[in-house]
Amino acid sequence: MRILVVEDEVDLAHTLHTGLSAEGYSVDLAHDGRQGLWMARTGEYALVVLDLMLPGLNGYKVCAQLRREGNSTPILVLTAKDGDWDQAEALDTGADDYLAKPFSYVVLVARLRALVRRAATVAPTVLAVGDLSLDVAGRICRRAGVRVELTPREFAVLELLARRAGQAVSKADLLYHAWPDEAWDPNLVEARVSALRKKVDAAFHRQSLQTVRGIGYRLVDDRERD
Repeated sequence: MRILVVEDEVDLAHTLHTGLSAEGYSVDLAHDGRQGLWMARTGEYALVVLDLMLPGLNGYKVCAQLRREGNSTPILVLTAKDGDWDQAEALDTGADDYLAKPFSYVVLVARLRALVRRAATVAPTVLAVGDLSLDVAGRICRRAGVRVELTPREFAVLELLARRAGQAVSKADLLYHAWPDEAWDPNLVEARVSALRKKVDAAFHRQSLQTVRGIGYRLVDDRERD
């Protein structure tokens, strides 16, 4: 799941990038309002974390413009401005939630998860490939109804494969999705796919994770082989 963080405080932006990546999210960063607006328009993000006091174009204007264009991506506003009127203006321009700086990282992650769950009432977040299912909001994997424990990186790899079920997905795409800050070593993907095969295939006597020679991997419904 991809998140866009629009924050001009570079240290805070990179702290959020590190923390949210460890939670299994793929995080893109923008450091000014115009760049953030362009990325939110052109990228497929599950969430946007948006600072209000941005150079170039402030967060209020970014949020309002996205909503005018029909972009319904959930937006969590971060700001040092904590007055009632500031909160009201942010929500009135289309933000879905508001968190004042300094904030608790634990609370931030909980609110992001809540926004994902809320958005799920509009767009389902359960991906199914045969009897393998991924609850993207809850970060839960099940095979034949049995819960399978995955690490955040394993979940991210399997999520992209499930979103493109039946298609060959390159190692480069998997790297960028699950390791956006380390997208240079294909061994990272190979190790996670090997672990996934043990957990979601071998443990259930299945072969749904296929290698596509010279490209990457494919996730299929292999039940017809049973």
